[in-house]
Amino acid sequence: MTTQKHGIFCGIVPPHVLDRLAQSEDPRHHEPARRTLEHDGTLRTRRRLTAARTTVDSSAGAISDKPQRTIYDAGHVETLPGRKVHAEAEAPSKDATVNRAHAGLGATFDLYLKVYGRHSIDGAGLPLNATVHYGQNYDNAFWDGEQMVFGDGDGDLFLDFTLPVDVIGHELTHGVTQHTANLEYYGQSGALNESISDVFGSLIKQYALGQTTDQADWLIGAGLLGPDVTGAALRSMKAPGTAYDDDKLGKDPQPATMDDFVRTSRDNGGVHINSGIPNHAFYLLATALGGHAWERAGHIWYATLTGGELAQDADFAAFARLTAASARTLYGEGDAVQAVLKAWSQVGVPTA
Repeated sequence: MTTQKHGIFCGIVPPHVLDRLAQSEDPRHHEPARRTLEHDGTLRTRRRLTAARTTVDSSAGAISDKPQRTIYDAGHVETLPGRKVHAEAEAPSKDATVNRAHAGLGATFDLYLKVYGRHSIDGAGLPLNATVHYGQNYDNAFWDGEQMVFGDGDGDLFLDFTLPVDVIGHELTHGVTQHTANLEYYGQSGALNESISDVFGSLIKQYALGQTTDQADWLIGAGLLGPDVTGAALRSMKAPGTAYDDDKLGKDPQPATMDDFVRTSRDNGGVHINSGIPNHAFYLLATALGGHAWERAGHIWYATLTGGELAQDADFAAFARLTAASARTLYGEGDAVQAVLKAWSQVGVPTA
């Protein structure tokens, strides 16, 4: 029995990967994939029907500059939140998964507060809760509208979902989007929703490691795939379509430009596939500007997401135009604006 609070579901592993695994003749692969697909499909349908903006009452006092994290253990069943196993002030757990979840929540909180002045996911100090050890061989991690949920993976194709900090940052950023632009999870607006999570997931990783744009790997989910999988990660922002090419997972289908835009009714209109296009635009912008990507490039994306002008059903072109406007407002007429316009032009998205 799965208990959900708001019915919002955004999982890190694309359904096209799980679809392929579910057709495998190897029970080690198809059984976990089928269970994960059945679970995710139900919640993804609810995600389309329910776009919830939740708020917290911060009237009790000043918002803290420290995160308030609580980790729960589902004990390999699908009931949330599970048993409380770690609170904010407690010493590290003997369970490495609990510690990684705690650290990843903290890394996400740090970037949003220290770089963008945002207090937690909702901007009002929302407590950060996470459940680990969810389900049996569950091959995904997701944000449910109120908290993070991590599967342990099947131990073969997918490892523990708390391993990559950018996966944690990606999923929590769905919460930021939920509380700001609240982009519809379908078609191009859904692909933007996914891309924004990839962008800030990557920035959270780069910020935690102190990396410049040329030092970053620009991969999403590096370290998540099992040792026998032919691939580096779930997605590549630097080179969409190259993250994996494996006989079990298939080949990464992400396009880098609008020339290869994928029209499909599956995956909520290809939200995990076509997100490669705005992902690549951000990579091109960040590397053109150089330095730390969370600075000018990140501020442009953050201002666009939170500025109040981004429509819930925005397409790539609308988002691109707003990023140019954000760059102009933040940095004036100069290299930042020109870099934004060039990046979108390189991926085939018009800004005029």
